[in-house]
Amino acid sequence: MSAPTTPRTPPAPGAPRGPRARRTRRAAGAPHSAASARPRLLGRVAVNAVVGLSVLYTLLPVLWLLLASAKNRGALFRSDLLSLGDFSFADNLAALFAMEDGIYGRWYLNSLLYAVVGAAVSTMISVACGYAFDKYRFRGKEKLFGLVLAGVMVPPTVLALPLYLMASEVGLVNTFWSVFIPVLFNPFGVYLGRVFSQGYVPDEVLEAARVDGAGELASYFRVALRMLGPGLVTVFLFQLTAIWNNFFLPMVMLSDQKLFPVSLGLYVWNSAAVVTPDYYPVVISGSLLAVLPLIAAFVLLQRHWRSGLTAGSVK
Repeated sequence: MSAPTTPRTPPAPGAPRGPRARRTRRAAGAPHSAASARPRLLGRVAVNAVVGLSVLYTLLPVLWLLLASAKNRGALFRSDLLSLGDFSFADNLAALFAMEDGIYGRWYLNSLLYAVVGAAVSTMISVACGYAFDKYRFRGKEKLFGLVLAGVMVPPTVLALPLYLMASEVGLVNTFWSVFIPVLFNPFGVYLGRVFSQGYVPDEVLEAARVDGAGELASYFRVALRMLGPGLVTVFLFQLTAIWNNFFLPMVMLSDQKLFPVSLGLYVWNSAAVVTPDYYPVVISGSLLAVLPLIAAFVLLQRHWRSGLTAGSVK
């Protein structure tokens, strides 16, 4: 049985028919389509302009740092960075690692130790806590998680003085542990860990693992942790960046220059450059080397990082 067809309305008497009618309809709709295309074009131009300005705002300081690190002190004071002469990048690097008996290398190793090891341990703690908040039921869970969210809103600089007083009570001031221990606990990482657990670890998979005889620790390390790979990378990158750029806490806790991270060491040299201009080239070269680990981490892990940022966006 064929479907009923809708009767067509006959054209009005005297109205154009055939190809002439189609041309007339297209001509009538042309002004409307042109008017609608104009706002879309202006919107694209505005978005591209904003993106271009953001890129320039981000890349111009890096470009200046790259050019300035290749110039000697005279070219820096003349602001002559675009000339082909006065090229002394190798000399600046040699002076950087020779300054004050090569202490910059010690600062660099300290930063790698604080940031890489600290970010790795902090990531494991944060993701495990977020997993527990997501998969287990216990008394006061949501209230405790509310405290975690409140901790996210507290600036780290506010906690520097209380942390110093507590470290002073136990004798940890001016030691490696006074900077390393506080960075292991990150409320924002716990929040992200719960989000990633909700988005990547289905409850049915854990139930199947328990039916097969796996305990809670085995289910977490053998099943859940592998599924949380993108989340681990994302939390690690956030924490690596925060620890590497950490400045105020080491400044409060440390007085021994051999324990300084790169950020604090370069600050001390930059303050000394006001009196001794020889520090200016080494500060600039040291700043260039200081950003390389973060760039390398984001380039090597960006694929996992992008997928981790979309956790929980689609159910």
